[in-house]
Amino acid sequence: MICGINKNNFIKFLFFTFGVKPFILWALGMNARGMEHLPKDGPAILVANHNSHIDTLLLMSLFSTSNLLKIRPVAAEDYFCNTKLKAFLCKTLIDIIPLKRQIGRITKEELFKDINSALQNKQIIILYPEGTRGEDNKIKEFKTGIAHIASMNPEVPVIPIYINGPDKILPKIDALLVPFISDIYIGEPIYYDGTPTKIFRDRIRDEVEKLYTAHKRKETL
Repeated sequence: MICGINKNNFIKFLFFTFGVKPFILWALGMNARGMEHLPKDGPAILVANHNSHIDTLLLMSLFSTSNLLKIRPVAAEDYFCNTKLKAFLCKTLIDIIPLKRQIGRITKEELFKDINSALQNKQIIILYPEGTRGEDNKIKEFKTGIAHIASMNPEVPVIPIYINGPDKILPKIDALLVPFISDIYIGEPIYYDGTPTKIFRDRIRDEVEKLYTAHKRKETL
């Protein structure tokens, strides 16, 4: 191990440093605006629209290798851990926080226990409040989970992000990668302000929508 890094984190470090980041930056290409709004350290919550599995790799590639091991994407356990191979790849290479979508009788505290624990450990989590991959150039309604998590961690910044392009690199119905430069727009951090969760959820979505609108306006100029 290097500098006390455990085996799984070391594998994750190698995977991103020598595999993902060179591929994203050199083979595909990425433009990021608002990098000054990215957290220099955790805890923090990155909230973005979601159109492709490439989204997570792009967002993680924004960070330096020193912060890489702190990034924890939240992903549906029933989809990403439904086979031993997928569970190994997602938990070891990407270090996801598995989330049970069919919760039955369970409290919000129990449902978000691992997420809250990650934030308490000063990690940076990635959330896609749409709940699933959406359509090109459309942002669906957000689930209230993001607002509940923010309300449990009011001191943690929520960073709105709009991603454009990954749906063309890896379409939802396609398994082949297509070279295409992606644009990532990072907004100013916001904090939970005590308002009802549905109102705060809509506020977060509005911030992502503003980044999308600004992007479309620049395209037409």
